[in-house]
Amino acid sequence: MSRLIPLLFAVAAGTAAGPALAQTAAPQPGQVNVAGTVPDEATKAAVLARLREIYGADRVVDQVDIGQVATPANWNGHVQKLLTPDLKQISRGQLKIDGTTVSLRGEVANEAQRQKIASDVATSLNPTYTVNNGLRVSSADQGILDSTLANRTVEFESGKATLTPAGRAILDEMLRAMLKLKQRRIEIIGHTDNQGLRTTNQGLSQARAEAVKAYLSANGINGELLTASGQGADRPVASNDTPEGRARNRRIEFRIAQ
Repeated sequence: MSRLIPLLFAVAAGTAAGPALAQTAAPQPGQVNVAGTVPDEATKAAVLARLREIYGADRVVDQVDIGQVATPANWNGHVQKLLTPDLKQISRGQLKIDGTTVSLRGEVANEAQRQKIASDVATSLNPTYTVNNGLRVSSADQGILDSTLANRTVEFESGKATLTPAGRAILDEMLRAMLKLKQRRIEIIGHTDNQGLRTTNQGLSQARAEAVKAYLSANGINGELLTASGQGADRPVASNDTPEGRARNRRIEFRIAQ
């Protein structure tokens, strides 16, 4: 699937009254809209040249204005560091550089890619910059997993990593969904409630994730495409103060991964 699809690149430098961003129309298929206000023609030319190098000159739409804006030190240099071929991995997205605030939005293929792009952006800048990672995993493939699980809980025997018949039935449905995803890598993440020792919960969540991986691998899914990890009680989705909330927190999560 081509990644050369709409990206809105908005760039602005801060002023005393705040950023001044030009409004742009939605990009046409294959276009990269570049909009905003920069301090001089040289900065504008450098931004456009770099994006044309990445995407192709015919895809870049110039909507950049020149205005009286105050830029942080070496701002143009930092902008150039952000304009890398990694942007082509983002679809239906936006990169916004507003003074020393960088915001990323759009879809990427998997969770590892989402984290790596944001991490590479952050490490390329000095500590005065703030990076907001609004990237999300492509909804199509992740949506297949989410809709199949449908907010249900893969059940295990109490305090054990042994699947119940109901848990195996859900995994049979997940297995059929995963077969539709062909060679996509999937991370299986175990979670627990907060009852008991943290180290015990961590070990139990890992063991349950491994049990799910083993079940799927034994029933037709390539085990090399699956990874298992345990998060213990660190990522609750409900309050641990009620039995219902604790039951929701004892769960298996399936995520598209690298």
